[in-house]
Amino acid sequence: MKDFFKMKGAPEMLDLLMKRRSIRNFKNKEIEKEKIQKITNAALLSPSSKNNNPWKFLIVQEKELLSELSKAKLHGSQFVADAPLVFVFLADPEQSDVWIEDCSIAATIIVLAAQSLDLGSCWVQIRKREGSGGLNSEKYIKEKLNIPDNLRVLCMVAIGYPDEKKSEKQIPEEKLNDIYFNRFGDLWINNIY
Repeated sequence: MKDFFKMKGAPEMLDLLMKRRSIRNFKNKEIEKEKIQKITNAALLSPSSKNNNPWKFLIVQEKELLSELSKAKLHGSQFVADAPLVFVFLADPEQSDVWIEDCSIAATIIVLAAQSLDLGSCWVQIRKREGSGGLNSEKYIKEKLNIPDNLRVLCMVAIGYPDEKKSEKQIPEEKLNDIYFNRFGDLWINNIY
């Protein structure tokens, strides 16, 4: 069973997934324009339902705005103030009834693109979250960034050069009991050899 978890010679994507960790401490270092362009291109290539692409991306680099965005939630957004770059994920729900899924896919693509460029990132959930005084996080961000009323805010992704080290992620062996083969209850792991 242990051989199953060895990733030697694994495809690049699996290596990328194992290295990817949520990074909340960033170096005070700008991200090169070429890397920002590559990340943006990756986002634009992300799949969406019916190829509708209902998402919009707002890239924030202005320190003052990053500081304001770091206050969007009571917990879990403070580190945004020290990120050199933040993508804010927006969509028009009138354009797609699956805008949440489409934006989530795009955000995941951006997280992986950043990792492939040796950058760290961290997803910050905004939809259905509250900030100080019970203020809705989405409304707070819309006000700070002049986002039109018809657009919704799903999340932010902070990106930068990591200023912390985390060990590679390991495949959780116990989760293999949550993967089934053909029918629920028939464990996939029992059918792969």
